[in-house]
Amino acid sequence: MNSMWDSITQWLYSVGLHPGGAAVDRASSVVRDSASEVVTTVEQAASGMDMSSLLALAAALGWASGFRLYIVVFLVGALGASGLVDLPGGLHVLEHPAMLFASGGLLFVEFFADKIPGIDSLWDLLQSVLRVPAGAALAASVFGADNATMAAVAALMGGTLAATSQAAKTTTRALINTSPEPLSNVGASFAEDTAAVGAVWLALADPTLFALLLVVVVIVMWVVTWMLWRFLKAAIRKIKGWFGAQVPEAS
Repeated sequence: MNSMWDSITQWLYSVGLHPGGAAVDRASSVVRDSASEVVTTVEQAASGMDMSSLLALAAALGWASGFRLYIVVFLVGALGASGLVDLPGGLHVLEHPAMLFASGGLLFVEFFADKIPGIDSLWDLLQSVLRVPAGAALAASVFGADNATMAAVAALMGGTLAATSQAAKTTTRALINTSPEPLSNVGASFAEDTAAVGAVWLALADPTLFALLLVVVVIVMWVVTWMLWRFLKAAIRKIKGWFGAQVPEAS
């Protein structure tokens, strides 16, 4: 772009036109800004997604990661690798065969671990340190390194949504695990599988509807988490007890 603009300036001098330096700088700035906007628009059009669609996808990846990180990574990578979806930004790394193999293997483990009472709580404890930062990273990757501002916004949004769904999952599982029968665990786990897949699908199919539903679901999750907070504390005390920690009696 700089070399092309220099060529235009030299041509103007050759035909007897001598624009001032300030005018040249202003015109150059306008041309470069316009070119940058055109490039961004072309990239978004090539991916088939406008800004609202990209934000919806980023929100879906963040929110669903709080439930099922590995199913999100594997599903999005498989969609991109199969050519069904032209992945935007930095999500192309999910298409790599090594990434698909790793995420698929972890998805297999998580699918069964999440459906066994007791094991599911331990699995959640281990995964809780990964889901929130991973949700933020996946949301930021929708925009890639070329749009640092929107990537930062998406990271904050994705991390917050992942933390919301992770907290709601943990508190509800703490309540469910007080029941001796295993069917409630299995049912809750399948519901979370469906919610994670459905969120990604709806964000791609209808971003506006997804955004409206997400607002309602997040509000409900906040209410549920607040109401079941005491069950979360009980679950943490129980898990600490498994490792021999001295746990004070609940007041």
